[in-house]
Amino acid sequence: MLTRPTVAAIGLTQMVNWGLSYYALGVFGPAIGADLGFSPELTYGGFSLALVTMGLSSGWLGRQIDCHGGRAVMSLGSVLLALGCLGLSQSHAAPLYLASWLVLGLSMRMCLYEAAFAALVQVGGSAARPALSQITLLGGLASTVFWPFGHLLQETIGWRNGMMAYAGIALTMIPLYRMLAAPGAAEARTGPPPGPARIAPEQRFAALLFAAMVAATAFLSSGLSAHLIGLLSGRGLSVEAAVSFAALPGIAQSTARLAEIVFGRWLDPRRLALLASGLLTLGMLAGFGIAGAGVSAVVFVLAYGAGNGLLTITRGSLPLVLFPVRDYAVIAGRLIGPSFFGAAAAPITYAALIDSYGTHAAMGLSALLALIATGCAWGLYHLRKTHL
Repeated sequence: MLTRPTVAAIGLTQMVNWGLSYYALGVFGPAIGADLGFSPELTYGGFSLALVTMGLSSGWLGRQIDCHGGRAVMSLGSVLLALGCLGLSQSHAAPLYLASWLVLGLSMRMCLYEAAFAALVQVGGSAARPALSQITLLGGLASTVFWPFGHLLQETIGWRNGMMAYAGIALTMIPLYRMLAAPGAAEARTGPPPGPARIAPEQRFAALLFAAMVAATAFLSSGLSAHLIGLLSGRGLSVEAAVSFAALPGIAQSTARLAEIVFGRWLDPRRLALLASGLLTLGMLAGFGIAGAGVSAVVFVLAYGAGNGLLTITRGSLPLVLFPVRDYAVIAGRLIGPSFFGAAAAPITYAALIDSYGTHAAMGLSALLALIATGCAWGLYHLRKTHL
């Protein structure tokens, strides 16, 4: 049984872990590149390397969570997160810098949403669905908290000492994982590690649709996160207006997640996925009409934030209704793996597309990805109706 203190503790770890890892370069990237003499490609290529590492390790780590329990894997993940931050703080050349991002990539897969989802499902089973939404609400505040905090550290003690502080903060999360041993928690499996994901033949089409939906939305989210300000300014907004509009998706994301927590208990995850991907598609289609800071730009950023925020929840809740709960960690780990590769390639792909064909082409790619996600969500919903 999951308790409120357990969910709150894991939610706090998500806010901190995302802030220390995924959003770290948003604060320290320019200073790191300038200090080490790295090109932007090398500086931010470290983060892409981390995402590739997440993809390569996803299936294996899903099996480790299934075998040893989320508490053990997430605790080790925070240790590796601290080591990765410490490695960055001591980097003076590319080898240690890139090696540190390899460690960070492994740690991110061990202690961000996917691991937390699996850990909560181990404890609460199918009843863990509300908890998955609740921890994303806290996790969504990571950039809000850690971008100003990281900037303060950089301005006062420098990026190297700032990364060392991040390493220390990462270790403070380890005691919170002990909350996963709350009364009623399921015991970790004993014996040999489980084999490959056990997807029944009749579930394979659903698995393909789920994996494709997650991959499409991950590619879209990663690409827009890297180029949102540039896309908006390329569609007629001033730089100042583009920066202001780029803050709105975070607000829409948190609002949508809060609404899901309040009302989502009456909404099947397949319906939620269809609603979320529909919102995302609406936003991307509105992007074609952006010509300055008008209604189209508002719809674009708000629908993007709301749709993307809800789809993060469905990434955790859909496997609960599509596959056996006992195999959650293994199956989910295997199916989300490709999404990390897409997320790693998206910023480069969007940059090349904008450079060669302009922002209209990037909007076209975004709309196509959203339509793919919607098609997959519709397919999953149709499968539900077919099997009723």
